[in-house]
Amino acid sequence: MEVSQFLKEKRKLLKLTQQDVADKAGVGIRFIRELEQGKETLQMDKVNQVLQLFGFKLGPISLKK
Repeated sequence: MEVSQFLKEKRKLLKLTQQDVADKAGVGIRFIRELEQGKETLQMDKVNQVLQLFGFKLGPISLKK
């Protein structure tokens, strides 16, 4: 699952707005929008700030299926 899809699903499950997530993670709303839209050039430390709200962090995954 892509980070963008994961974040959007978790946020909606918890009935949080993008602004709620931005405020709680200490990042801007623009960052959350770009993250949910799948922008590929985001800072990993900021992505981890957001994922930490849900008890997760970035990690390597295998490209082999």
